[in-house]
Amino acid sequence: MADIITLGELLIDLTQKGADDNGNGIFVAYPGGAPANVAVAAARLGAETGFIGKVGNDGFGDSLRETLKAEGVDTRGLYGSDEEPTTLAIATIDETGERSFSFYRNPGADTQLTVEEALAALSDGDAKILHIGSLSMTTSPGREACEEAVRFAKDRGMLISYDPNYRDALWDSEERAVSMMKKLLPYSDILKVSDEEMVMLTGSEDFAEGSRILSDYGIRLVMVTLGGDGVFVRRGDYAEQIPGFSVKVADTNGAGDTFAGAMLAQIVRREGMLDGITDDELKTFVTYANKAASLTCSRSGAIPAMPRKDEVVL
Repeated sequence: MADIITLGELLIDLTQKGADDNGNGIFVAYPGGAPANVAVAAARLGAETGFIGKVGNDGFGDSLRETLKAEGVDTRGLYGSDEEPTTLAIATIDETGERSFSFYRNPGADTQLTVEEALAALSDGDAKILHIGSLSMTTSPGREACEEAVRFAKDRGMLISYDPNYRDALWDSEERAVSMMKKLLPYSDILKVSDEEMVMLTGSEDFAEGSRILSDYGIRLVMVTLGGDGVFVRRGDYAEQIPGFSVKVADTNGAGDTFAGAMLAQIVRREGMLDGITDDELKTFVTYANKAASLTCSRSGAIPAMPRKDEVVL
């Protein structure tokens, strides 16, 4: 049975891969969706993972389901919709490898997961960690499914891992996005945010101060990702910036999800998970996750670029 369950979007990333002779963009259909990416990243690094979400009963949805199965991710919680198509995310890449997104999701199947479906899937097993993202909070019924799943998991003693993963194209306003993103903070034990998301949620540009504000929600482990500069980590009074690894960047898509999956894969293997973890252990975990994320950045795509266990060598 899965030790780590992720819940949220599974979609197609149509990623720009250059242009033809007439200057028209050439796109490749990669499997994606942040929570699904985390499930695959952790599975490739040796964890038992499962996914809860919804895709369309269409060619893209069938392909995504088969992708998760091929990666060893438990798909019993992956539902199909006859009414809504599989969601598409259009990812364009600039010369530095940074991405921008637009979405075909009005609605997409990923938004239509119900409370009943989420709780039925979450009840089928004895997972230790539930990982969620904020895109589930953009619209109903997915919003309610996410909230009830988090409450259910918390009541069962599972650790809650949360990645706000802000995408401005999916929100009516930044103000509403921040309000919805903050709703999940009090339930969270583990939080991964980008530096931009930290500023949105706290109003502080200082990593020590911003991470402290976030930890005041009761979050046991706060990780602020800084791209090539590594990760700023806070656990209680311990706070430190841990450097990343220098690579030639092909595509940053999935790097943060690889980092999250690598962290969860290590935490879930540790007896007691976060209980009693030392500063040195935590630094080793983050360094390992940084290495895994750097390997993802060196290759194209999200899931296809994620490293396997034997590749992540410190």
